[in-house]
Amino acid sequence: MNFIRKIIETRSKKDEIFYGDIKKIIGFSPKNLQFYKKAFIHRSVKEVDEITGLQLNYERLEFLGDAMLSAVIASYLFKEVPSGDEGYLTQMRSKIVSREHLNELGKDLDLFRFVRSNVLKSKFGENIHGNIFEALIGAIYLDKGYGYCKKFIFKRVIIPYVDVPKLEGKITSYKSLFIEWCQKVKKDFEFEVYDDTGNDTVKHFSVKLFLDGKIISKGRATSKKKAEETAAKRAYYAFQNEISNL
Repeated sequence: MNFIRKIIETRSKKDEIFYGDIKKIIGFSPKNLQFYKKAFIHRSVKEVDEITGLQLNYERLEFLGDAMLSAVIASYLFKEVPSGDEGYLTQMRSKIVSREHLNELGKDLDLFRFVRSNVLKSKFGENIHGNIFEALIGAIYLDKGYGYCKKFIFKRVIIPYVDVPKLEGKITSYKSLFIEWCQKVKKDFEFEVYDDTGNDTVKHFSVKLFLDGKIISKGRATSKKKAEETAAKRAYYAFQNEISNL
């Protein structure tokens, strides 16, 4: 008991606050706070490990967290849906761990407040939220092992958000769905993307979606991919009956 008290007393006030915040988020006591600190270091900080000389940032933890999240979700679906074949299970897992969903999870936990960066926070895109959510999972795995990692994923992802019947009808890519429809009904389509000349601080892209030579929808976002997805989503709802009946 005295040993534990001594460890706590040697923490800085800043670390003590961070420790408390992380404990509330993950639902159990962190053992090695350094893993969690690293989960929020952006590469722009250019911090280097004193022993290895390697750059410290959340990207390796993000990679590890992505793999752990995918493994836990795959195991859950394998047990929960015994009749699902490989294609079905892969599709369902993709819906659960979609970038959009991970971004929402990161936002819900307000993880962005912990990020250390030399880049203005207004310059970051939406994906930063999902990236650090995955990095946090990687930190949990290194700190506490698979069991605690699984516990966190069930608490924050599976229990509150995973409803298999609802997920079956969820569309994860309107662009893919629209293109598939065009190919089946033999219609010509084209996404025309161009730089937006607006006065936004962050650069935007705009896109026009043509169907058989006519503009049917437009989209605007901070990346070409998002702009195309927005235009495809609007086109989907414009042709929803035709696409759904195919």
